Amino acid sequence: MNKKKTQARPCAATYSNRELAGFLTGLAGQNILFNVISQGLSVYLKNVIFIPAIAVSVIIAVAKVWDAVNDPIMGSLVDKTRSKWGKCKPYLLFVPPLVCVTTILCFVNGSYTDASTPLQRVLIVAWAAISYVLWGMSYTVGDIPLWGVTSLMTEDQNDRAKILSLARIFAVFGSIGLMITFVAPSIPGIFTAKGVSAEKALQYAYILTAVVLTVFASILFEFAGLSVKERVKQTNKTYTLRENFKTMFTCRPFRQLLISGILRSPIQLLSFVAMELILYYFFDNDPVGALFPGDGVNVMMLVRIVILAVGVLGGMLISSAVTPNLARKFEKKKLYNFYSLVGALPFVLVFVIYKAAKGDLFSMPMTVLVGAVFFMASWAQGGLNVLQSVMIADCVDYEEYHNGVRTDGVFFSGQSFITKLSGGVAMLLSGVVYHIVGYTDANIRALNAALQTGEHFMSYNGGKYAAAMFFLVAIPPAIGMVLSALPTLKYALTNQEHTRILNELNEKRH
Repeated sequence: MNKKKTQARPCAATYSNRELAGFLTGLAGQNILFNVISQGLSVYLKNVIFIPAIAVSVIIAVAKVWDAVNDPIMGSLVDKTRSKWGKCKPYLLFVPPLVCVTTILCFVNGSYTDASTPLQRVLIVAWAAISYVLWGMSYTVGDIPLWGVTSLMTEDQNDRAKILSLARIFAVFGSIGLMITFVAPSIPGIFTAKGVSAEKALQYAYILTAVVLTVFASILFEFAGLSVKERVKQTNKTYTLRENFKTMFTCRPFRQLLISGILRSPIQLLSFVAMELILYYFFDNDPVGALFPGDGVNVMMLVRIVILAVGVLGGMLISSAVTPNLARKFEKKKLYNFYSLVGALPFVLVFVIYKAAKGDLFSMPMTVLVGAVFFMASWAQGGLNVLQSVMIADCVDYEEYHNGVRTDGVFFSGQSFITKLSGGVAMLLSGVVYHIVGYTDANIRALNAALQTGEHFMSYNGGKYAAAMFFLVAIPPAIGMVLSALPTLKYALTNQEHTRILNELNEKRH
């Protein structure tokens, strides 16, 4: 009898391959949109239209905290939704066009340095703030149902782990959105050939690239709504907004994950700083010139970038694929804490290697070493991303089992809450560090001009800016990884207990 209860039900309703493909296509599109903003907008605001770095940090931090507060509200709305399609699918059908519009609005702004009056500068900053807040709110309306629907598409915990693992892998394919920081600086010639100034041409190039990527990604995003089908029967009982907020903290395993994710906040610095670091440190803000000097191809530079890309993305992809299998062999809690504690080491090594090389990482041995360290760091990050999603889905079952309410929307809003609040904390931290080293609007403009005349970012201003960026992507994330293991050392939901809970829930549904 006990042996039978520890195995998943063979009759559990689950998704088809066609639904899975549609969901993953939509998720890839949604993550392209996320990366266009998370990786491209900060660079655009600071380095292209020259809004002061501290102002950009405050805008993004405040907006993310506001979004984080909104997430449980949106989660409650999702959980109360009852339609012929279900509770998540309606949002996935109608939100992509809205996110498309708000994404483009973030880039349609004036140049701070071109403003001739204080009022014009205030309006430019206000546009940046309002458009970003609108984007964050519209993105939330799609993000929570997109992740929440994964626990409604199947009653089988192995299939759920599979879809969440593949979701994390396809989220990495959303890195196509990173192209904005490489393509845009490569195509200003389209506009300078028509007599547009170099600075204005770069702005137009960013806007053009953002529009193309955004429209493409929004079309992909729509596939999720058109494809998914909700199979898990909904309970009639729902929580009020106040009860939902209370549940997020009274459900012990979810509370532990929530606090853990918040303590890991500095990991979000990778989203805000890593691409800017790569663009400036390795390309001197000119990817085309660095890769294609004269009429030839800089083969060594190309090889170097491939090594770093494999390091940054390869570890995350492989870890996302194998972590669900590891979670079936080992306790999820132990695996989660292992990734957190051991994963802190490679982040520390990034900065140690940079300092040991005296700021020069351009030799091939150094590049290989840095690539290997980034591979280990991204492996830990990818594994944590998958485990966090799987364990949140487990918490949804836990809450339904104990209190009779299925909180897919609210609990997966917690995942979004963690990401956004973490992003706000990370952005404030980066703003403070940038302010300390003088990485401000006027100095960035001077830096760009110096790089165009042949200077190198690695040594510019005594290497102060480069050191600040390497510090931000290494030391705070390492500290955050260690801290994130503290709340989950005594995690409240074991693998065996969750299997028992899920099997009993499936028996009741059938």
